[in-house]
Amino acid sequence: MSKSKPIFIFRLYVAGEAQNSVLARANLRALCETYLPEQHQIEVLDVFREPKRALDDAIFMTPTLLKLAPASVSRIVGTLSQTQSVLLALGLEGHVP
Repeated sequence: MSKSKPIFIFRLYVAGEAQNSVLARANLRALCETYLPEQHQIEVLDVFREPKRALDDAIFMTPTLLKLAPASVSRIVGTLSQTQSVLLALGLEGHVP
């Protein structure tokens, strides 16, 4: 019997098309495609369009990434450009191909 791999669920809060938000979106997609192919779901929320959801998740800066699953919630603020630091913060250092 094969063990199924966990699905990583991410929620990225951005501020419209601000440069840092665009970078964070691109960096998250690249990270997921490289380290979590077919093992991830990404939800992108614009704080300008959904301010209540941002407040509900205690988002006060953008871009902010939440890892919702598996296990405990992790939070990273920034453009996600430091790949190794992001992998470590999200507990993904063991997922390097």
